Amino acid sequence: MQLAYDRSGSGPPLVLVHGIGSRRGAWKPVVPLLAGERDVLCVDLPGFGDSPVLPAGEAPSVQALAGALVDWWTEVGLERPHVAGNSLGGGIALELARMGAVASATALSPIGFWSPAEARYGRAMLHVTHFAATRLGAQMRRIVRSPAGRQATIGLMYGRPRKRVGEEAVEDLVQLARAPGWQATLPHTRGYAFRDGAELAVPVTIGWGTRDRLLIPRQAKRARTLLPRARHVPLPRCGHIPMSDDPEGVAALLLAGSA
Repeated sequence: MQLAYDRSGSGPPLVLVHGIGSRRGAWKPVVPLLAGERDVLCVDLPGFGDSPVLPAGEAPSVQALAGALVDWWTEVGLERPHVAGNSLGGGIALELARMGAVASATALSPIGFWSPAEARYGRAMLHVTHFAATRLGAQMRRIVRSPAGRQATIGLMYGRPRKRVGEEAVEDLVQLARAPGWQATLPHTRGYAFRDGAELAVPVTIGWGTRDRLLIPRQAKRARTLLPRARHVPLPRCGHIPMSDDPEGVAALLLAGSA
């Protein structure tokens, strides 16, 4: 299917996949640091950003979204690119690795390593965030324009929310509020759990923010158990969306993971 994306740089192709409710612009802080060594493609998942939803009758499960990406990169001339994803995008990256569709996979705070209680907590917090973006839209947009406002309102997602550019934080809220895929996609994360790490035959890197308040860092310990052959890297002082918390550190991780 046709998906919205930005492409820059040169070198081995690296596809960057955002989390639920997010958009391809979430990767903006790291793209300039990658583009000198990689052909970087930032893509909007079906139903988010500027991409259409999946065709009627096709449920947006993690596996279906992974399949949609494979269809898309066939259309744009990619063959087994490197892939990196955050949150839902991290789960998709690992599914793509399971499918043998990628050269390597890097997952930042990926879904699927939660306990049932942690999964319920994560969904509840996402519902709160979506409610704030939709019902308190104008007020929230005004608040996040200031560093103190970002500290108070988006600290769930970022370890250093003051570093997030105000106008980009505003656009994040706008995109979340209008995402047509939100309501259909979130329920399909409910039962997703990562399994069978031994099936992954490509290099895998897992990064986890030490200040992740959505998918709390003890889930990283489960990832170590389920993916013993992967490279596991803590991201100091980073939250759930680490790209703006530490662009240099995340870019270095992505370059090493796609070497």
